[in-house]
Amino acid sequence: MKRFIEGLDRGQSTLFPERLEDYIDDDNPVRAIDAFVDASDLAELGFGGVVPEATGRPGYHPAMLLKIYLYGYLNQVQSSRRLERECGRNIELIWLTGRLVPDFKTIADFRKDNGPAIRRVCRQFVELCRRIHLLDHTSVAIDGSKFKAVNARSKNFTREKMKRRMAAVDNSIARYLSELDRADRQQAATGIPIPEAKVTRLTERIDALKKEIKRLKVLEAELLKTEDKQISLTDPDARSMASSSHRSRVVGYNVQSAVDTEHHLIIAHEVTNIGIDRGQLSNVAGQARDVLAADKIEVVADRGYYKGEEIVACEESDITVYVPKPLTSNARAAGRFDKQDFVYEPQEDVYICPAGKRLTHRFTNEERGKVLHYYWTADCKTCPIKDQCTTSSQRRVKRWEHEAVLERVQARVDSNPDKMRLRRETAEHPFGTIKAWMGATHFRMKTLKHVATEMALHVLA
Repeated sequence: MKRFIEGLDRGQSTLFPERLEDYIDDDNPVRAIDAFVDASDLAELGFGGVVPEATGRPGYHPAMLLKIYLYGYLNQVQSSRRLERECGRNIELIWLTGRLVPDFKTIADFRKDNGPAIRRVCRQFVELCRRIHLLDHTSVAIDGSKFKAVNARSKNFTREKMKRRMAAVDNSIARYLSELDRADRQQAATGIPIPEAKVTRLTERIDALKKEIKRLKVLEAELLKTEDKQISLTDPDARSMASSSHRSRVVGYNVQSAVDTEHHLIIAHEVTNIGIDRGQLSNVAGQARDVLAADKIEVVADRGYYKGEEIVACEESDITVYVPKPLTSNARAAGRFDKQDFVYEPQEDVYICPAGKRLTHRFTNEERGKVLHYYWTADCKTCPIKDQCTTSSQRRVKRWEHEAVLERVQARVDSNPDKMRLRRETAEHPFGTIKAWMGATHFRMKTLKHVATEMALHVLA
């Protein structure tokens, strides 16, 4: 074929074969993987097998297996069987491993048996980024995302799903029984015998459904013993949780991350099977501050993290938070004044209502562990705009003892509206990248501790 770029003849011999080193450019990312792992003290990080046994068959050094996984997760190859194949045909992995090709079981067992050590490697890399001044900007954005587990929705049961499933089975049994009755009536009316195959099929279906009822009752008993009244059959730690990116609920895990707002590096992350973000703010923010080794940091999060106790805990730890208040007022939804329309005067300890009346402090009470102060006025009965305020005889306003902290946070958010845009641009992109790398957007490992290991590899990559 003339006038085309032609390749080399496959049968061509060379007197001096090329070295593996010649195939890897100086700026190839595998060199960074090789240098990072070689510079790490794997024994100190907790990897097993660093010191070989005196007897028995020699094993693979954990550094080589760690390099394989870092390369695999960086290049969207997370399966141990695929990694085994790549070790024999991928020139970069051949260079990285020195032509070693461990079997898939060895590769999979390394990830399964060294979970805590792999998570420490992830933290060590973040520490390296801090030492080379990539994390000098002490501002982070926090977000959470739902990741699918190795557990189908049909293998997850809550009390409501259990009720619906048992009702569906009961309806199926009734339908098959009615078909048998109808066939009997037709035989009696026409004298034509029912086909034996049809009777056998219906009877087998009914027997199978009765066995399913028994199985569901056993599962229901186990479900009621759990703390959150939920059970998953394939991955016992996976939980059904709402997700804004999916139409139906996701059976999986809630991954929390704190992302540096300057370079968009994930500096802290945590995998949890708690489906809501409201109780995660102080924990993730505290981890981010420890990683940055800073006395004070700035944290931006969305409305899903708004919880008074969490915000107060952050403020007490010198963590400046930007969390907007959720718009969940029933009064505002009904077209009436909500609490934000009442202005608090701290000097006099009174609230000024939209009609200009003063709501004075009446008493203090404790509800659900919170100390609340109650305010109201006797002028509500004669107020001309009472219909716009309350349907009761008088409007009462409750104030938490730490309400001033929440007011400062809201004022901070109102003064810096660009912070929410910064959070969206910072925290959501890494999640999208990781889910794209995962391909099917679900974990390959089961149980919380192994899923945390897999997520650490994704974050490190």
